[in-house]
Amino acid sequence: MKRCIIIGNGKPPRKNIIEYIQKEGHSTIICADGGANSARKLGIIPDFIIGDLDSISAKTLKHYKNISKIIGIKRQTDTDIEKCLKFSISKGIKEAVLTGVTGDRLDHTFCNLGIVLKFFNKIGIKIIAEKSLLTAYSKNVRVKTLPGEIFSIYGFDEKTRITSKGLKYPLNKVSLPFGKKESTSNVALSNLVNLKITGGIIFVIRDFNTVKKNGFF
Repeated sequence: MKRCIIIGNGKPPRKNIIEYIQKEGHSTIICADGGANSARKLGIIPDFIIGDLDSISAKTLKHYKNISKIIGIKRQTDTDIEKCLKFSISKGIKEAVLTGVTGDRLDHTFCNLGIVLKFFNKIGIKIIAEKSLLTAYSKNVRVKTLPGEIFSIYGFDEKTRITSKGLKYPLNKVSLPFGKKESTSNVALSNLVNLKITGGIIFVIRDFNTVKKNGFF
């Protein structure tokens, strides 16, 4: 139980994506409240359903009553995704993939992106949404890539500096403060991109199918 998948109450992922992530070692499935409704429609049995239980339907609650562990947490200072992450950390889980955390509520989407930063030093988090994979990085990283692959980079403040090697548009101690500058649709030139990050955390967004097809997940 070292890696998990968390299914939120946003736009549900395709079942084959969940199955792929499971095969990659994320064996524990946790639903954040109404995310269990999506799991039931997909025919997925979560190990845990966690939240204040105000979004899960009565039909779904009954369906999973005897086959999943349901944990009601009424605390309103945390979102249901945060409750799932805190539970995961308490169980020794080191990595979580978040799905169903984007959708028609922009405020929820924005909040869940912020949660990646909030929990960065406690648990590794990736987000899969639509066709994209988001990964957060700090310090020095070597990322396996495909030549020609779109490789977008986002920072959040002036103090975070990024130096890159292996990108079409190189970065040299560049800051990418949110709302001022970004490196959208940069391009990998080889099979490896090196990033040196100082002073903070960045997001890298890539095409999920490219990552999956080439075994980069």
